[in-house]
Amino acid sequence: MDSIPLTVDPVDAMALLKRVVTTMPRTQIVTSDDNYLHAEFTSALFRFVDDVEFFLDREQRVIHFRSASRSGRSDFGVNRKRMQALVEAFQREILIHDRSPKTDR
Repeated sequence: MDSIPLTVDPVDAMALLKRVVTTMPRTQIVTSDDNYLHAEFTSALFRFVDDVEFFLDREQRVIHFRSASRSGRSDFGVNRKRMQALVEAFQREILIHDRSPKTDR
C-alpha cells in the first residue's frame, strides 16, 4: 500500500488520524506526537496484537505507515484489510474536514 497523501494541515491530519484510529475496535494508542502515532490492535478471537505506526513526513507531504503482527506468520490478510479500512476512513474524514466551515484559530 502506498503512503497517504497529505492534503490538509499536518496538525489537522494527525488529529483526524488519531480520531479514526481510536474509533476502531480493540485499539490502544501507545505513543502520539506531532509527527508520529503508534497504536496496538488486538484481534477479537485469539487476542493477537498488531503494531501499527504512522509517520507524518512534512517535507514529502505524505503519511507513511506500517503494520506488523507480533506473532505468527500469516494473518490471512487481516492486517491489510484493517489498513485499507483505516486509510479509507481517514480519507472520508479529510473530505468532511474540507467541507466544514473554516474558522480562525
